Amino acid sequence: MAEKFPRWDVADYLKDEEDMRLYFEACIEEDPGDGSLIRAALGDIARTHGMSQLARDTGLAREGLKPCPLKVTLSFPRS
Repeated sequence: MAEKFPRWDVADYLKDEEDMRLYFEACIEEDPGDGSLIRAALGDIARTHGMSQLARDTGLAREGLKPCPLKVTLSFPRS
């Protein structure tokens, strides 16, 4: 019989703003260049921090934070 493992969620481990900042910085460093890891990290932080609070902090409407069909491409210099 296969072992069952609980679903792992990074949001369970992001306890404060420092954790979120360090996690986001690590995701920026490790992003493969297509922004996928950065987008995932922003989603994780949004779930942890709460969409309403994130909207207040960024000045964006809550609806504006929901996924949209736009593809954002970010590129960062690699060292």
